[in-house]
Amino acid sequence: MKIVQAAIASVVFLGVLMGIYYLHINKFNVNVVFYAAIFDAVIATFVAGGLLFSLKMFNMLGIFEKFQLVIIWAITGYALAISLPTVIDRSLSFYILEKIHQRGGGIRQEAFEEVFTQEYVNEHHLVEVRLTEQLESGTIIIEDDCVLLTAKGEYFVSFSRAFRKHWLPKKRLLLGVYSDALVDPLSAGLPGKNYVCH
Repeated sequence: MKIVQAAIASVVFLGVLMGIYYLHINKFNVNVVFYAAIFDAVIATFVAGGLLFSLKMFNMLGIFEKFQLVIIWAITGYALAISLPTVIDRSLSFYILEKIHQRGGGIRQEAFEEVFTQEYVNEHHLVEVRLTEQLESGTIIIEDDCVLLTAKGEYFVSFSRAFRKHWLPKKRLLLGVYSDALVDPLSAGLPGKNYVCH
């Protein structure tokens, strides 16, 4: 049956993807987790697609069905790259759960600002990781210890600010209160803080 062949081929794709990803993260340098996971998904899609089109065991599937499977695998690889390694690597929500677990299952609510500013930033090397991601993305450059936006970075800022203003919820629940505080979180600035460089 075609459905059985498609299922077997998809299991092969997932096995290839897991194998490539595992090999990549353990044996090779990784600049940015998300980009590495996407790269692995592309390679796995090509390898599994090559097997799909070359092995006789999948002959019952037509050319169109095979192309559909390859497209589904590419989308699946992209979704997995975002949903697993990238989310776990970047997620403040997972960090909160892990930190509560580390501290025996409970942390006082008023201590979370200190946990974020004093522990999270250091434990996850947040500044180094995020600056590396932006450098690899081409949105910033660093010159003379000054972090500067590139033209690409300016474009992304324009997009993100417009998206925040028009497409983020105006009534978002924040600890029991609905607020628009995250629509333009930088509007107030930080009085007295001067860290601008040119």
